[in-house]
Amino acid sequence: MKLPAVFDRHRAEIDAEMRAALAERELPLYHMMRYHLGWADDRGNSVAGPAGKALRPTLCLAACEAAGAEYRRALPAAAAVELAHNYSLIHDDIQDDDRERRHRATVWSIWGKPQAINAGTAMRVLASLALSRLEQYNVPAQKQLRAQRLMDEASLRLLEGQYLDINYESRFDIGVSDYLSMIEGKTAALMACSLEMGALLATDDAHMISSFYDIGRNLGLAFQIKDDILGIWGSEQETGKLQGSDIRHRKKTLPIVYALEKADNGLKKELVSVYSNGMVERDGVVTVLATLEAVGAQSYAQRMAESYCDAAIKAMNGLELPSPAKNDLMEMARFLVQRDF
Repeated sequence: MKLPAVFDRHRAEIDAEMRAALAERELPLYHMMRYHLGWADDRGNSVAGPAGKALRPTLCLAACEAAGAEYRRALPAAAAVELAHNYSLIHDDIQDDDRERRHRATVWSIWGKPQAINAGTAMRVLASLALSRLEQYNVPAQKQLRAQRLMDEASLRLLEGQYLDINYESRFDIGVSDYLSMIEGKTAALMACSLEMGALLATDDAHMISSFYDIGRNLGLAFQIKDDILGIWGSEQETGKLQGSDIRHRKKTLPIVYALEKADNGLKKELVSVYSNGMVERDGVVTVLATLEAVGAQSYAQRMAESYCDAAIKAMNGLELPSPAKNDLMEMARFLVQRDF
């Protein structure tokens, strides 16, 4: 599915706001961040094109516009969200020992884990500093403070989710409800924050602000579940990884957790055996795929992703929003859950 045009519409302004947060910071520490963001090579030389799709900051701007304000008012918040997201990616790569992201070497694989930890942590601080630029957009101090709190709370939820994700790696007693609690922190919290902050900066209507939080939470859950589907059945062209990559890395994504709950004893034992023996080779991938097929894990996960997307769209339809902004949000929601294999 083609990336909706709305994701390109504001990309230059989002990048400019993020670059402002890194302006005049020339230590090699910041070269590492610029490299991760796709602005520079590993020697610090500028390169064309940013990394990533800027999903979260675009949703932030769209929420601000849909809630009745000029989208530029939310640019510092959009930049902050994207910086916070990328801080989490730098640390995720360290924790997962991933040597490649977006077809490039990861920060830690070039500069080492200690310095990558520094770069990621500093990027999270820069996210807070980016939010402080709301003052330049005439945002009242009370709203600035609330936006900072929303960002801190979302970051804490993200870390709680990451803790659970790591904790689950060595366990086979987790169920779908445990998994949903984990992704509600790891993925949905920051997406919910994106839309809630966008609405907060546009309106004082508490119901509308709360509704945009619900929209973001549901979209975040749908987005992560769709990623889980692509991580197993997605093509290399779509994901940038070998098909079955999440199985090869023994990730306990929704299809796997569902199979652990629903498979009969024989199939469950086979699944546990494969996941208990280091990197999963081709024969192991075939075994796991057969188990997932037997319990209907792919269709179950797709239905769940669609149900969360439907809940987000229902919440949108419950608000009186201007048509152009609402159409943008609808298009982005459908993209998040309908990405092709």
